[in-house]
Amino acid sequence: MREYQYPLDLSWSTEEMVTVMKMWEALEAANEKGIKATTFLKSYENFKKVVPSIGEERRLGKEFENLSGYSLYHTLKLAKQNPTGRLKVKNEYGRND
Repeated sequence: MREYQYPLDLSWSTEEMVTVMKMWEALEAANEKGIKATTFLKSYENFKKVVPSIGEERRLGKEFENLSGYSLYHTLKLAKQNPTGRLKVKNEYGRND
């Protein structure tokens, strides 16, 4: 995993920040090495308890994508297409790393 700062809101509690950080870690795992889709979806479900607004989700997702290159939207879409399988996002050339 690369070195950058996760997008967080300083008004969140420590517990909420940990929940959001776990979501970013799951997103990284899905893009770098693979993760169970159920694990990713559970992280996303917990994330949505902290960030219920779709607008705020999109803003944070875009901020994270700009930092890491990993899309929350596309990763979530793939996880929902095969919720019981293994999630490994393909790179921009269409092959797994």
